[in-house]
Amino acid sequence: MEHAGKHALVTGGGTGIGKGIAIALAQAGAEVTITGRRADKLDEVAAENPRLHPLVMDVDDEASVRDGIAAAAKARGPVQICIANAGIAEGKPFAQTTLADWRRTMTTNLDGVFLTMQAALETLGADDAGRMIVISSIAGVRGLKNAIPYTASKHGVIGLIHGLSEEYMKRPITFNALCPGYVDTAIVRNQLPGLMKRFGVDEAGAIAAIAQGNRSGVLLDVDETTSALMWLCSDGARSINGQTIEISGGQV
Repeated sequence: MEHAGKHALVTGGGTGIGKGIAIALAQAGAEVTITGRRADKLDEVAAENPRLHPLVMDVDDEASVRDGIAAAAKARGPVQICIANAGIAEGKPFAQTTLADWRRTMTTNLDGVFLTMQAALETLGADDAGRMIVISSIAGVRGLKNAIPYTASKHGVIGLIHGLSEEYMKRPITFNALCPGYVDTAIVRNQLPGLMKRFGVDEAGAIAAIAQGNRSGVLLDVDETTSALMWLCSDGARSINGQTIEISGGQV
């Protein structure tokens, strides 16, 4: 119960990596606000632990983020652990990428993290400790073809973390980024039908094709990212600041 009495906030907490993180934090004693656009998904996750608290919030909408986080802080105290996880992943060749595609990705993946971090920091007192973590991607440390807006947005959040870690260096707050490879989540599974059609393979063949994006050649499990995050939130990681932690089965 290391985090008993703390208030944590996880954006995109209704599915995938965000869900795994939210449950782990609640099991460690934190009161966890989980946010997302779909109330049904949030309610489903919240039913798993009484310390999980659903909040419908859209990171694309500034008022939704600021009002939502302020309300969560009023109900459960300052946001001492903030996990900016919400994001979208869309892919197509660069030549076919429209400005609307670019802006949609940047709004969610970069602007949304900026708003979430800023609103969470506003809830903290001058001497309050905090852990601010963004879920980036291996795309944040290397280039991915056919996913240029996604790649740029994930590089962008790492730059945000680097800057924040310097600006808040004199306060007991750390800023870090986790960079998972391809994780076995719905966002990956949703790509399978297209890959099966494109390459003429079965589901196992499509999974194998995606898994080659990890150095280990296998899809990651959600708990591998969750475990790394829980370490970053621990007291033992209090001097880990401004770092990118790669989780991809090998060197990226």
